[in-house]
Amino acid sequence: MSGRARLTLCSAAATLMAATALLPLVDRSSWFLQAALLLLVQAGVGAAARRVPLARPLTVAAQALVTVLLLTLVFAREQALAGIVPGPEAVTRFADLFQAGGDDVSRYAIPAPLSDGIRLMLIGGVLVIGLLVDTLAVTFRNAAPAGLPLLALYSVAAGLSNGGSDWLWFLVAAAGYLMLLLAEGRERLSQWGRVFGGAPRGPGGPGAAEGPVAPVRTGRRIGLAALGVALVVPLLPLPAIQGGLLDGTAAGAGVGNGGGGTISAVNPLVSLRDSLNVDQDRTVLTVRTNSNDLSDMYLRIVSLDDFDGTTWRPSRKRIQEVPRDFPTPTGLRSDVKRTQITTQITAADWYAQDWLPMPYPPSGVRIDGNWRFEPEGMTLVGDHGQNTRGLTYQVNSLEVRPTAQQLAAAPVARSSILGNYTEVPAALPQLVWQEARRITRGAESDYAKAVALQDYFAVTGGFQYDTQVDVGTGPDAIARFLRDKQGFCVHYSFAMAAMARTLGIPARVAVGFAPGTPQGNGTVEVSLRDAHAWPELYFEGVGWTRFEPTPTRGSTPSYTLPDTSDTSLPAQPEISASASAAPSAAPSASATCSAVERKENGCASTPPLGQATGGGGGTPWYQVAWWSLLAVLVVSVPLLPMVWRLRRRSVRLASARHTGAGGPERAGPQGAVGDPLAPDEDPSVRAGEAAVAYVLAVWQELTDTAWDFGIVPDDALTPRRAAERIVRLGELEEPAARSVHRVAGAVEQVLFSPRPHAEPGLADEVRAVRSALRARAAFPVRLRALVAPRSAVRAMWDLMDRWTALKASWAARWTELAQRLPWAQRGQQQGG
Repeated sequence: MSGRARLTLCSAAATLMAATALLPLVDRSSWFLQAALLLLVQAGVGAAARRVPLARPLTVAAQALVTVLLLTLVFAREQALAGIVPGPEAVTRFADLFQAGGDDVSRYAIPAPLSDGIRLMLIGGVLVIGLLVDTLAVTFRNAAPAGLPLLALYSVAAGLSNGGSDWLWFLVAAAGYLMLLLAEGRERLSQWGRVFGGAPRGPGGPGAAEGPVAPVRTGRRIGLAALGVALVVPLLPLPAIQGGLLDGTAAGAGVGNGGGGTISAVNPLVSLRDSLNVDQDRTVLTVRTNSNDLSDMYLRIVSLDDFDGTTWRPSRKRIQEVPRDFPTPTGLRSDVKRTQITTQITAADWYAQDWLPMPYPPSGVRIDGNWRFEPEGMTLVGDHGQNTRGLTYQVNSLEVRPTAQQLAAAPVARSSILGNYTEVPAALPQLVWQEARRITRGAESDYAKAVALQDYFAVTGGFQYDTQVDVGTGPDAIARFLRDKQGFCVHYSFAMAAMARTLGIPARVAVGFAPGTPQGNGTVEVSLRDAHAWPELYFEGVGWTRFEPTPTRGSTPSYTLPDTSDTSLPAQPEISASASAAPSAAPSASATCSAVERKENGCASTPPLGQATGGGGGTPWYQVAWWSLLAVLVVSVPLLPMVWRLRRRSVRLASARHTGAGGPERAGPQGAVGDPLAPDEDPSVRAGEAAVAYVLAVWQELTDTAWDFGIVPDDALTPRRAAERIVRLGELEEPAARSVHRVAGAVEQVLFSPRPHAEPGLADEVRAVRSALRARAAFPVRLRALVAPRSAVRAMWDLMDRWTALKASWAARWTELAQRLPWAQRGQQQGG
């Protein structure tokens, strides 16, 4: 391995070793493998560009271009041209991901979930640092300053982490930097034979006070600076992702002895869509309950009550010790029908949730571990690293069953609820306000308005359930959902809660699990795909009440069906002619699934609307053209060196064959084939020039063939010495050795003889030498000589020479043109 290749690998390894400090920041390390693969591709492009060689700025530009293409392929493939070329939509996608990643960083605790935004920030940051390190250490051959970007990468990780094992990651990063310095020193030694360190040091002698050379001294200084930063940065009050979900102290939820404290919950919406789209579903919770109605067994994790116009998130709340008996839910009167139920829940060994899934509203919990109670949302959150992994607990809860009449007759909510849960930011698009009023036109009570909103999303509005739609982060996300009418539970719950607030109805969003699947042993299994979000609206006298606007998901509450009584079984409504005749914009799950049936049970036996099949118009022709072009490029581009080399060999040996038949005098009546002489030109002179060109072409083909098999040409040697070198390094025997010397003798004859001529059979001699080299080479060498010949680099050299000549030609033309301009002539006259 050459010194430059070794230095390239060491620079990539140093970057990856420094990037290991980022591993504790997220809960999954799969991003690191992606970053490593993309970084190796980036380094390989740099090595290839330096091998050509390209100019240093062009090498960096090529690596930067490939980095952008790789990031586009990984993160914005659907928005890019041909899946790899970034366009305006891809740029917008990157901007959205960066914004979402920034929001996630400020919102989540360590280890944060690996959302697309965070993954882009991690992989993109590693690639940027890798490009800087490779540019400094390899392209510009100065490894000492490359420690600065490595230090920046480590410092970011150290500033965000909780400081538990920073020293370990620092040792790994420092080892990578030292390895990079050693690789550069070895590469310098291989070029110069020894390191020039100035005058020797000795006691009192000259140069005794001089230190090491500048690069080594710079490397030591950067190393000391890195050590100081590694020790000091974790102690500084930098903004950080906290070590847990709790923002009261550095260690957990409580402040003091668990009696108080505050809680700042994470937003679980990013991982919610990932749960719905898993390839292989997994059981999260196993539930055993004495409830007679499993359709209402929603397991609530946390409520989102802070709406900023862009998204919903939990607000900061006070927490306390878990009480023996929970208080009565806010707003619930004694005349509302309720049933006490008991539920035992067992979490999977792999499911580590900091919030405790429970039926709402809970009235008591029997659980082991460090848990704290948040009274406003009636939720439990783990303290000091406590989570649900493998935990079994028992929850006593109330099964509240209000009637439609009770909800319709609910008085105005208390002022504290109205003030906190009806706030709507001014940035909310007017479309949301207008649609809320249009949908609820004619509704006389808040309950009627809430039912109208639920029915619009779940039944009559033509919405389609699709888990592949992005959550959306901009202020127009809800308005875009209302226009596109495609989304999953997050979109429906967000939109309905926001529209309810515009109507003055207190609203929030709950996140948890929809009812699971009953098993034969009396348990209910709740899986990842049961992850769900739904709106909760507040009615005075009943409290926070669940609604279900998401089509084909969960169960429609009985109190939202028409003609409900105080019983738990709703009356079957009649199907109106308008409802059955009006076509819906959403595809029907089945021919027998009416709008009312969808409202009552979601037509659970039919597949989700987002997975509806049907014949379309086929793949558009332009997509076929793009993918076909991409396939052609993928296949043809790697084969270009082989094609160019075969073509060059064919041209050289074919031209030699014209001469080898009997000398240039037989090539044509005027000398060269197809190139008649001028009337006053001596045919012998032209024939001599043709012989020189032909023999040199054969010699060039011979040296390039040896180069393809690993014998690098040495232009400083004479043809005879070069032939001896080819024979020796290629271990050629007779008659191949004789063929090499014969071609070298022909070169000396045309270069130094007063009457040059081309000997016949030179092309056959080159073919014989190539066959001998191929027979003695190993299979990998033969394969590379065919597919990726080393001599193909001459094509790039030819292009660069032509580019240089073109620039010089245009510069001369511009100079001549400038001299002809009137003001240039006047200047010359004045100067004269």
